[in-house]
Amino acid sequence: MSQLRGTLDRSPNWLLGPGLCLMAFMKKYLPPILGIFLAYHYYSANEEFRPEMLQGKKVIVTGASKGIGEQMAYHLAKMGAHVVVTARSKETLKKIVSHCQELGAASAHYIAGTMENMTFAEQFVAKAGKLMGGIDMLILNHITNASMSLFSGDIHLVRRSMDVNFLSYVVLSTTALPMLKQSNGSIVVVSSKAGKMASPLIAPYSASKFALDGFFSSLRMEHSVAKINVSITLCILGLINTDTAMKAVSGILNIEASPKEDCALEIIKGGALRQEEVYYDNSVWTALLLGNPGRKVLEFLSLRSYSLDKFIIN
Repeated sequence: MSQLRGTLDRSPNWLLGPGLCLMAFMKKYLPPILGIFLAYHYYSANEEFRPEMLQGKKVIVTGASKGIGEQMAYHLAKMGAHVVVTARSKETLKKIVSHCQELGAASAHYIAGTMENMTFAEQFVAKAGKLMGGIDMLILNHITNASMSLFSGDIHLVRRSMDVNFLSYVVLSTTALPMLKQSNGSIVVVSSKAGKMASPLIAPYSASKFALDGFFSSLRMEHSVAKINVSITLCILGLINTDTAMKAVSGILNIEASPKEDCALEIIKGGALRQEEVYYDNSVWTALLLGNPGRKVLEFLSLRSYSLDKFIIN
């Protein structure tokens, strides 16, 4: 028995099976990687936000006629930012712009239209950039209306959800990117827990939010590799007490909603601090369990398998 044990002790790892190889790898590489990951998140989370970070900044807010978007416009106005807001309701936007001016916005403008129209999305960014003389922060917040129900094969709803909740975000950010590169600016993508975990009754909505994570997290990685100094912040929200959300979940979902005013401020803070992700929910477990350090480690390791030099323009 002792002779066999000695033989096993001297055997190369690959003879002992994948389990021991994995353990050896984890023992060697996991602690330093996790240390870097935790240190990064600790210090980024503790960086101090100051309202003057937004003073004079040129900011676009979509989906700004009500709820979180409206509150973000008001916070930005109080901070002295230039603001361009958009949504479908022209009359509502007029009132919001007027209130932003009263609150101290450096300037405030609105452009009404629907994000179901990709041509409008493109033209909107160009007009907003012209009005403000550039863009420092693009906050993507709009969604299409949808009720909570079992999926019944409504492909039109799936297509509309993907167009408005995902594809228009791609169009807006792509159009804004040249201006954001000039300002070393930020893209802030408002998403949901439904884009990180499976949820019933909202399959089309959830699909569009998962798509946001896949696209913008990959784009963030490309920016890092190509040394493009445009940050991307993905905001993962729980239930927020907007009128639309409260109406949608009434009699269906029995959890406490978080205040839209505080939520709006946390989104702005995350963008200003250039954080990769912001979690805002009534449960402390959300960020811990959905933050997924394992994914971050795998993403870090996977980059080593790519030859990306030919894609990088010096």
